[in-house]
Amino acid sequence: MSVVDFEPTILAFACHWCTYSGADLAGLNRMQYPANVRVLRVPCSGRVNPQHILNAFNKGVDGVLVCGCHPGDCHYVSGNYFAKRRLMTFKRMLEYTGLEPERFQVRWISGSEAGKFRDTVIKMCEQVRELGPYKAEPADNAEKAGDVL
Repeated sequence: MSVVDFEPTILAFACHWCTYSGADLAGLNRMQYPANVRVLRVPCSGRVNPQHILNAFNKGVDGVLVCGCHPGDCHYVSGNYFAKRRLMTFKRMLEYTGLEPERFQVRWISGSEAGKFRDTVIKMCEQVRELGPYKAEPADNAEKAGDVL
């Protein structure tokens, strides 16, 4: 399979209150975005554990997108602040272990921003398509991750 034929699988963790509503609105408005984006509704972006992201990559997804309410607009008051701090630190650790930064992204998308959701997933699909399929290198990554811990 050449890179031209490659269609990446993207898993999007979407906040129930904002981003999932934006994705739903994009569908209702018949906005076109890649069918290879799997949207997983979560109660809050703050509930996304880094282990969920690692599990997704280990099960074969090529990119992970975590989306939540804009900072200050969280229905759980500070869930997205926890997510921002935790996931940005986790992203730096993943980059240190060799993961391309385009494969894991965090975005803030409200329920009324259907166009922003569509544009975000289209752009992410294009970036991951250029990188090619995700291939875990367990021995190398585990060794580097051990250095971090």
